[in-house]
Amino acid sequence: MTERTALLERAPAAAASAKGVTGVVRGLLKTTRPRQWVKNLLVVAAPAAAGQLFSRHAGTQLALVFVLFTACAAAVYLINDARDAAADRAHPVKRHRPVAAGQVPVAAAYAVGGVLALLAPGAAAWLCSPAVAALLTAYIGMQLAYCVSLKHVLVVDLAVVTTGFLMRAMIGGLALGIPLSRWFLITTGFGALFMVSAKRYSEAVQMAGKAGATRALLTEYTTGYLRFVWQLAAGVSVLGYCLWALEEGGVPSAGLLPWRQLSMVAFILAILRYAVFADRGTAGEPEDVVLHDRALALIGLVWLAMYGLAVANW
Repeated sequence: MTERTALLERAPAAAASAKGVTGVVRGLLKTTRPRQWVKNLLVVAAPAAAGQLFSRHAGTQLALVFVLFTACAAAVYLINDARDAAADRAHPVKRHRPVAAGQVPVAAAYAVGGVLALLAPGAAAWLCSPAVAALLTAYIGMQLAYCVSLKHVLVVDLAVVTTGFLMRAMIGGLALGIPLSRWFLITTGFGALFMVSAKRYSEAVQMAGKAGATRALLTEYTTGYLRFVWQLAAGVSVLGYCLWALEEGGVPSAGLLPWRQLSMVAFILAILRYAVFADRGTAGEPEDVVLHDRALALIGLVWLAMYGLAVANW
């Protein structure tokens, strides 16, 4: 009877322990920001632009690169949240993050983040190429520097976040050995800056009169300056894309219609539609803007179809 009583007493403790482990694992997963993983689909941008997307080798390499980049981004999120845990507890929104809320121990977040930061570039060097490993290493180093100090430096913070998007777009091409054209880099880079600065502008508009409710650096930007940045970036990205579309590269088009030139219309409409939300101060996460606006999503699909036909030369 005594042994049975002891077993009954140990059972709740074991269940609580198991629940605690499960809670930590769920907290770690939540800290890696699964909703942000969609951004890593940019790894297919360069292969898609070069028309080298559908081979078995390309599919395998791009899936691998997607996983590795996601691991690197997860490592940065984990280390960032561990480092900022104390400050996040005083924030009205960030205090609900798993590390700040105590669901995930700070040491565990550091440990898992550190392991991912070491394993991902190592796996890239073994399974992909030294260039991919170098880019992932540079991404981790840049993002950790951003977490520590660069996010507090005017303009540099915009450049770092924009470069992160550009690295995502470049890595697929590096993995498959595809040369990256100047038009691809210009359009992608300034397109990313457009979305990043539009998001910052929206945050600045929404935090007016609510000091401390969001990132402190926004108090040092003026809405006029951020508006200038996203308008400049939008203009340069449109110019870069149009120059690509109008350049035949010495090879005449054999397609049914001039898809390259026609795709300019859809691209410009997409920029103009996105700018509506930027101007209103409601341009949050890019994926949320696109997925929650049917017109923008439709324009995006039309552009994607035209772009694909242009690359395929149909």
